[in-house]
Amino acid sequence: MKLQSFTKTTGIATAAIALSFGLAACGSDSNEAASSDQSESSKAAADAGAETFGPGCSAIPTSGEGSFNGMATAPVASAASANPLLTTLVAAVTEAGLVDTLNSAEALTVFAPTDDAFAKIPTKTLNSVLADKETLTAILTHHVIGGQLSPDELAGEHETLNGDTLTVEGSGESFTVAGDNAEVLCGNIPTANATVYVIDTVLMPS
Repeated sequence: MKLQSFTKTTGIATAAIALSFGLAACGSDSNEAASSDQSESSKAAADAGAETFGPGCSAIPTSGEGSFNGMATAPVASAASANPLLTTLVAAVTEAGLVDTLNSAEALTVFAPTDDAFAKIPTKTLNSVLADKETLTAILTHHVIGGQLSPDELAGEHETLNGDTLTVEGSGESFTVAGDNAEVLCGNIPTANATVYVIDTVLMPS
C-alpha cells in the first residue's frame, strides 16, 4: 500500500516537473518571438531614412518627431507638422481643412514644398491664396497623387487629387516636376500612409 502510494505520488511529482519545464520552454519561445518582433520593429524604425536621397536630406532633423524615424510613425499631415522645413505647407494644409483628409488616406505620394519654396511667391500673392480656400485646396491637392510611388515609379505622368496631371522627369536620385521646374531636394521619405518628396518650388495647377 505504501509502495503504491509512493509510486503514485512520485508519478504526480514527475508530471508536475515535466509540465513546469514545458511551460517554461513555451514561455521562453514566446518571449524569444516577442523579442524578435520588437527587434525587427526597432530595426525598421532605425532604417526609416535608409532609402531616402537628395541634397536636402541633410537638413532633416536627426532625432525627434521631425526626423526620418519620427515621420515614419505618423500619418503624412502630422508627420509634416513635425518637420521644420515644412511649416508654411502645414499652415496652408490646415487653412484648407485638409489635415484629416490627408491623414486618413490609405496611401499617397506627396510633393512637399519647403518654406523657401513658398518664400519665392510674393507675400501679397501668397496671402491672397491662403485667404481663398477653393484656390488653396486646388493648389495643395495638385501636389498629391493617390498611391505610394517609389523612386523607380516616379518618372512619368500621374493624376493628382486635384484631377489634373503632374509630369515627373528624371531617374536614379535626380527628379524634376516638369512645367514648374521643381527639383526633388529629398525623396522617398516614408510616413505611416504616404511617401514624401520634398521639393524646392510650389507647383501650380494649369
